[in-house]
Amino acid sequence: MTDHTAIALCYIDLWNERTASRRRELLSETWTADASYVDPLMKGDGPDGIDALIAGVQQRFPDFTFKLIGEPNGYGDHVRFSWGLGPEGVDSPIKGTDFAVLKDGRIRSVTGFLDQVPAGA
Repeated sequence: MTDHTAIALCYIDLWNERTASRRRELLSETWTADASYVDPLMKGDGPDGIDALIAGVQQRFPDFTFKLIGEPNGYGDHVRFSWGLGPEGVDSPIKGTDFAVLKDGRIRSVTGFLDQVPAGA
């Protein structure tokens, strides 16, 4: 049985990890080698591509962190969760919902949707 919350929390931890070497470790532990990520603004394939996306978001929003919004859910190898990106202690100005497909308990692909993005973000 898939622990949807654990998968989503590992995902959030990855996007919040600022140390490049630790981020690479998390990627190799929780994502497949052929993993992919896509949302309306960016796309990355494999550990190098996904790591570059995360580093780019962190560079653009250096004082923001990701957090889960609500309870993750899913069925089988499919997980859905919502997240917020913003400064600590305030309602996140950027919000989205991601759909992950797993393979052997690891993330194989993520399709992201942006639910709320302020102008200029």
